Amino acid sequence: MKSQKPENLITVLDAGSAKSVVLVGELHDGVLRYRGHGIEASKGMRKGLIAELGPAADAINRAALTAERTAKATIETAVVGIGGAHVRGMNSRGGISMGSRMREITREEVRAAVDRARSVALPPDREVLHLLPQEFILDEQPGIHDPIGMVGNKLEVNLHLSTCSGGVAQSVITCANRAGLEVMDTVYEGIAAAEAVLSADERELGVCIADIGSSTTELAVFFEGSVAHTAVLPIGGDHFTNDLAVGLHVTVEEAEFLKKTYGHCVVTAVPQMNEIEVGGDLAISGGQPARMVRQRFLAEILEPRARELFTMLRDNLRNGGVLEALGAGCVVTGGGALMSGLLDNAESLLRVPARVGYPVPLSRMPEELARPEYAAAIGMLLYTHRTQVRKASEEQGLRAKLKAIFAGSF
Repeated sequence: MKSQKPENLITVLDAGSAKSVVLVGELHDGVLRYRGHGIEASKGMRKGLIAELGPAADAINRAALTAERTAKATIETAVVGIGGAHVRGMNSRGGISMGSRMREITREEVRAAVDRARSVALPPDREVLHLLPQEFILDEQPGIHDPIGMVGNKLEVNLHLSTCSGGVAQSVITCANRAGLEVMDTVYEGIAAAEAVLSADERELGVCIADIGSSTTELAVFFEGSVAHTAVLPIGGDHFTNDLAVGLHVTVEEAEFLKKTYGHCVVTAVPQMNEIEVGGDLAISGGQPARMVRQRFLAEILEPRARELFTMLRDNLRNGGVLEALGAGCVVTGGGALMSGLLDNAESLLRVPARVGYPVPLSRMPEELARPEYAAAIGMLLYTHRTQVRKASEEQGLRAKLKAIFAGSF
């Protein structure tokens, strides 16, 4: 079978603590659809960061080779997700004055206003991941999303900057390069996940998305259609698993199994008399003999960690000034989203409705990918497609403008 031309393909890499996912989509008549994927257990990762370059690159390389086989195409470039506790968000405001005469706002003025707003002093090790305009203010009139074509003499912009550690981002890029992938762009995983699970209404009314990964939880808050806040919390699904491993004196592997099968994050939801067998499977219990424990004991370990996570989330949103902006509630996604009772903790601590965020399925996508743990990877495909479409339409508009200028000069 003939290989697809690389320019028709979009490849994304989500290199997490638990697994590395390479997902390939194709543009067919302008529509994005699934083409192939590869998943490998991550190696050389610690707390969401690359600790050993070689093993991490090998895992990414194996995932990329599997994706190539399923896609029946050569993968050369990729868009890479960036997450982890080093990612931070901040808001800024700036603008330009165009003199005393009213002028039509062009793309150049918009760019100049954004440049002025982004010129905040960042520590030398920080890099800007995203520049996200929240609203434009034209002659003191706020709430404008696209001022191009409007007339005024003072243009300001409220901007959200998502920043990351330059060193950590470079490690991920180097790792992808070693695995044979040229990195075209980087995307904050919290914003990518939002692309896959949030509706337009939720973004407008105000919503917090919490993408619970293995080591960290990526946050993004949307209000009136724009990003209002981004942050990362240092708690993920592995913290729940490790708590069980310590509390029950079992291996991490068995603790993960028990968490998914019998775990609950609300003690009172588990019947008092329920008992479960622990250490029965010698293959995953490290040779421990079987014993019976109360199922409630698992919940007594898991509930405090769930409350800690959502207390930290609430405090983070309060400090960011966005806690009162959650008109559409909280959407929980990522590998840790399916823990029983987790949403109850979210609702009781945030005092808003909460739901699990399942990614929107791509055309031809296998059913096993339509799960919360793949929200960031699927969202990266959707985000990259949307930005490509926007750039293409901007270039088309510029070409048409230049054509009109040149046509009028003869």
